[in-house]
Amino acid sequence: MYRDNCFVKTGTNTAKLKVFTQNTWDWLDVKLKNTDVKYIQKHCKNRKECVPTLRRRGKNWYLDFAFEEEVKIQDKGLEKQVIIGVDLGINNDCVCSAMKSDGTVIGRKFLDLSREKDSLNHAINRIKKAQQHGAKRTPRLWARAKGINTNIANLTAQFIVDVAALLYNADVVIFEHLDLNGKKRGSKKQKLHLWKSRAVQSIVACKMHRLGKRISRICAWGTSKLAYDGSGEVERDEKNYSLCKFKTGKKYHCDLSASYNIGARYFIREILKSLPVTSRLDMEAKVPSCSKRTTCTLATLISLNAELAA
Repeated sequence: MYRDNCFVKTGTNTAKLKVFTQNTWDWLDVKLKNTDVKYIQKHCKNRKECVPTLRRRGKNWYLDFAFEEEVKIQDKGLEKQVIIGVDLGINNDCVCSAMKSDGTVIGRKFLDLSREKDSLNHAINRIKKAQQHGAKRTPRLWARAKGINTNIANLTAQFIVDVAALLYNADVVIFEHLDLNGKKRGSKKQKLHLWKSRAVQSIVACKMHRLGKRISRICAWGTSKLAYDGSGEVERDEKNYSLCKFKTGKKYHCDLSASYNIGARYFIREILKSLPVTSRLDMEAKVPSCSKRTTCTLATLISLNAELAA
């Protein structure tokens, strides 16, 4: 609704809209909710108000107000950065690990929304049962399932932001670059279809940018497959897929090991990027596993830091 042409604010709680109704363009008086006006005055008084958008939801029409604000992104040196490596999963919603550039892990947090996932499974089972009885379209059941799934994505994103900003005051949140295109196969293809990993990353990016912090993405190949201690590929537990066994015989949480590798790959990439070509080639010769991004683990980062210190 362009300002002065289609939208004019006549008072604190009143406005005029120019809409096409009854085969003509006419001005309509609308009243804004007092709670919405107070919310805007409280939380958005220092932001620039943009023109609203008129949207239809169901049988009703709503005005959506957008606001702009300028935020300066913090720029810290690599040695002073604290990052959060995030492994988004299907079994566990997310695993967060706070790390420093020398490979020190200063914190770990797990999120498992078991109650919400039970509600989602119950909603999906109701859809299956209706389809078995011949129902081709079940819009209400699908709307409920999609609403629960969206709520899971919002809770996951808010948990990551709280861990990064409030708990560890992290500077960067690191995600995997997940390619979910193509046809899903296997027993978990329905879970993959419902998995809103991109929505979670998008919400976290908006929230972190508002706080003046960054997000980054790394190559996802082998983060869960390789052990963080550099011992090689892991063997998944058949009874509990979240657990794995290293070649050294140690049993560990697979998603936690993956979060270590995610954070380590970010630091390895940034360290090698800052080195001259000759120094970078020298480091790659001394630490061969850092020459290929898909083989980097937390042990690679520790070895790289040791060589740089030497």
